[in-house]
Amino acid sequence: MNHLDSAFSTSYFVALLIGMFSALHCLGMCGSIIGSLTLSLKREIRENKRLLLPFVASYNAGRVLSYSIAGFFAGLAEHVLSMPLGEGHGHRVLQVLSALVMLGAGLHIAGWFPRFAYIEKFGTLMWRRIEPYGRGLVPVETLPRAFVFGMVWGWLPCGLVYTALALSATTGDVVRSTFTMLAFGLGTMPAVMGVGIMTSWMVRLSSMKRFRQLAGVTLILLALMAAFPGLNPMVQHTMAH
Repeated sequence: MNHLDSAFSTSYFVALLIGMFSALHCLGMCGSIIGSLTLSLKREIRENKRLLLPFVASYNAGRVLSYSIAGFFAGLAEHVLSMPLGEGHGHRVLQVLSALVMLGAGLHIAGWFPRFAYIEKFGTLMWRRIEPYGRGLVPVETLPRAFVFGMVWGWLPCGLVYTALALSATTGDVVRSTFTMLAFGLGTMPAVMGVGIMTSWMVRLSSMKRFRQLAGVTLILLALMAAFPGLNPMVQHTMAH
């Protein structure tokens, strides 16, 4: 495998960016989950931001850990899937597939491809088995319980999570795929941590058609660079050296 071809895929910055854009797609869903977490807490905790923040942080730490675990398995899957075609060709096929998923995500965020949401059906079967464990943790009365609650909800079917997973599967390395999903999870943190503090501002931002289109076009450009690494300035810089 040409290491230049993987220069884009191993960019944690891209995964971080996808995580940040996911707020436009998942704000309502993530907000409702944080809402159920908050409502299950004692009133004195709910009404005190200083006491509430550790619970929200524990929830998010658990959620990001689940993303990282998923990235680890995506890295393992890459080795299995690329075996029949050989390392070089197998990686290239996964790279193109990853670009197609990212392209669909970009078109969806921009409002030009609403059917992309159907990709979330892939995780429905597994989610039906996991989701009852999350409901069983309510009310969330302790920080460890909030952490486990977050780990469960980290497996909620989400098109943007699958987009990041497709990217992580092209890194060619289990450690890199794990850290790619960690970067994605960190990118989602400002939106989810900000729920209840910046909610109204973020809802306004996500409803702005121009902003959504700008985010979508950015993802489309990133998808093109994933499919054609020669277009990526990072690859060109590496080649120059």
